[in-house]
Formats: sequence, structure tokens, C-alpha cells
Amino acid sequence: MKKAMILLVSGLLAMSGTALAQTSADTNKSLDDLFGHHQPYADFFSKLQTAVGSGDKQAVAGMVDYPFQARIGGKAVKINDAKHFVADYDKIVTTKVKGAVAKQTYPTLFANWQGVMIGEGEVWFAETGKDEKHMAVKITAIND
Repeated sequence: MKKAMILLVSGLLAMSGTALAQTSADTNKSLDDLFGHHQPYADFFSKLQTAVGSGDKQAVAGMVDYPFQARIGGKAVKINDAKHFVADYDKIVTTKVKGAVAKQTYPTLFANWQGVMIGEGEVWFAETGKDEKHMAVKITAIND
């Protein structure tokens, strides 16, 4: 039997990816507190769910922070660009990853100083970039 993991999300108690009595407003506040704003994360999450749900490999590839480290066939592989990501898409965005993205709801996202997590760590996304002018929310990790 799986043990429930307890996480503290900006003062809100969450258990194994499902927050207790957490609303979209609570998630917005958590993201505002952590990152200064929530809308880029909310928009990114919605676009990611749509792209993964429709199998739009190009769109998902455009949402990744490169270079990107992936595990393919048990080996760490450096993915340098969207072309390489698309070529290995089905090995990176596995059935497990797709399921986690599909099941996740915005109010139950987990966030900490590292970014925002989907599922049990299948996908992480965060703001990336060299300076505020070039910041964008991107996928920083995919774990099968």
C-alpha cells in the first residue's frame, strides 16, 4: 500500500498531489507568494494540458527549456533542441506522463521555490531565462 506524502504548500496542507480544500484562488495566492504572479503559470498549465492531450508534439517541444536532460532507455540523454525532442517525444512523454498531465487540476498543483509540479513529479515547469525581460515559463523536467 502506498503511503500518503504530506506536503506544505504556502500554508496549505496537500496529500499526494491532491490538496485539501484548495481552490484556484488558493493556488493563485501560493504562486503569487512564491513567484510574484500566477497568470503565466495558469496559462502555461492550460496550454500544456491541451498540447499533451491532443498529441501536439511540436507545441510541447516549444514549451521545453533547452538544453533538456531526459532519460531514454535508462540512459541520460541531452536534448539540445525541439527537433530532437519531437524525434524522441514518445520516449520522453510516456503514457505515465500523459496520464499525470491529463489528471492534474489547477487547484491541486504543487509549487515550491523550484517551480510547479504535475502529478508525483512527472513534469516540472518554472520561469526560465537570463533576466526578467527574457523570462518565460518552460518545462524544466519530465520524469517517467
